[in-house]
Amino acid sequence: MPIYQNSQQLYDGLKELLTTIEMEFPESVQIISKSRLIMSMRCNNPAAEVTINGRHNPAKIIYGPSKLKPEIDIELSADTLHKILLADLPLGKALATGQMKVRGPVLKSFIFEDIFHRGQSIYPEICKHIGVNA
Repeated sequence: MPIYQNSQQLYDGLKELLTTIEMEFPESVQIISKSRLIMSMRCNNPAAEVTINGRHNPAKIIYGPSKLKPEIDIELSADTLHKILLADLPLGKALATGQMKVRGPVLKSFIFEDIFHRGQSIYPEICKHIGVNA
């Protein structure tokens, strides 16, 4: 059974997570703006899509489908994202095992690694807010 009950619950969690990162760790968002990269993360089971547009200062986050063409496209299940954000699954292992697929210049994708790591410190509390077991 999937961790998230539906797409809305996943979007609620992602919005709270990314908004908190923007407020508490603005330097993480500034790195993305300086990179000028566009990253899309597509989750399945349930479906959700988030695009981070580093061509804006501060970076602009789009929840839902976007017409922007990302340089970095990440695809993973919502359960895999959940494990990564709980620090139960390292990013490198998720990539190596194919649980997370990255299209585009993989080395440039490391710019977004800080977002994942910052998220790990606040994600368990967010799970409580949105009714997801951590």
